[in-house]
Amino acid sequence: MSDKTPKRDLGFTYIYPDLDASEQRKKDQLLRESVRPLFPSKTESVADLVHAMAGMSIQARNIGQCYQVMQQIYADEDRPTVLLGLAGPLVAGGLRQVIREFIASGLVDVVVSTGAILYQDLYQARGYQHFRGTPDADDCELRSLLIDRIYDTYVDEKGFGETDTWVGLVADQMEPGAVSSRQFMDVLADEIDDPNSMVKTCREAGIPMFVPALNDSSIGIGLTEHHHRCIQTGKAGIKIDSIQDNYELTQIVAASKATAAIYVAGGVPKNYINDSIVMSYIFDRKDQGHRYAIQMTTAVTQDGGLSGSTLDEAKSWGKVKVDASRAMAWVEPTVALPLLVTAALQDGLGKRRTRLVLSWNGELLDKIAHVERS
Repeated sequence: MSDKTPKRDLGFTYIYPDLDASEQRKKDQLLRESVRPLFPSKTESVADLVHAMAGMSIQARNIGQCYQVMQQIYADEDRPTVLLGLAGPLVAGGLRQVIREFIASGLVDVVVSTGAILYQDLYQARGYQHFRGTPDADDCELRSLLIDRIYDTYVDEKGFGETDTWVGLVADQMEPGAVSSRQFMDVLADEIDDPNSMVKTCREAGIPMFVPALNDSSIGIGLTEHHHRCIQTGKAGIKIDSIQDNYELTQIVAASKATAAIYVAGGVPKNYINDSIVMSYIFDRKDQGHRYAIQMTTAVTQDGGLSGSTLDEAKSWGKVKVDASRAMAWVEPTVALPLLVTAALQDGLGKRRTRLVLSWNGELLDKIAHVERS
């Protein structure tokens, strides 16, 4: 047999080219870390599960990496201001207590939300409920029964209508003039008495709630009812000043040593939190960017929309720092958020964290301070 004849007894490996030393080093570097399997028998808590997921692949790894960024946020000696963006059917999906405990634990400093989420919290605080339904329901029948459907969740339209009217009646009692969504949410919070309310918990902890698209919600419906009464009676009423919202949130960002953004889904709250970074130049805070960013979403990146845009894309705008610690998980929030929040509470991430105290003079942020939590 000729020396040039391939040695078939070595299998098909003879077809591979020899790597030079540089290529072999690169290959060794790329293959340096094995995927680490999760052992259910060794997992005793949700925190154990989330830690283990970081060693896996695909979206399990992304959840684990989101949690690793969370650990960095709460270990940072500069105490970044944590801005929590909320979008999607989170209360309808059963996340009301997850979000409330996240806030109550001291891990959140500012809430930026769609109006629907905070409204549905108020709806429950006033004694109404969300009910388990089915996405295969007969929607014409539901309409005849005055039941509204949010995918597989039902709500009582009469309860929504009564709560809409309540929002307008609260506005009727306020001094006329322009207010921010933060100021109005504080007034609504003072009118409810439910320890399980996200809105009430924010109010008691001094955590500002911004609703940049307030009109696009049932809160907006209630305020439209208030506006109609004002037109009919010739009385002055309140108006939500959305630019005042911008001004107030930007003051918080500009006064913070660092910021961390946690986006639950995307939508307006995501862009609003990011734009506060851009607007901070007004207060001579330039090229700041979020030091940390996390997002959990099912939005795709390929359509170019903001909800699914990557955190790396945000770097081009200066909204996220070039060297930021960031992670994204393409996991639906009713799955992702309970994992991350439960792990954070079990690991005690917020136990030694100070509370952010904001002192307002109207729309002006007089002072930002940190105090020990009781």
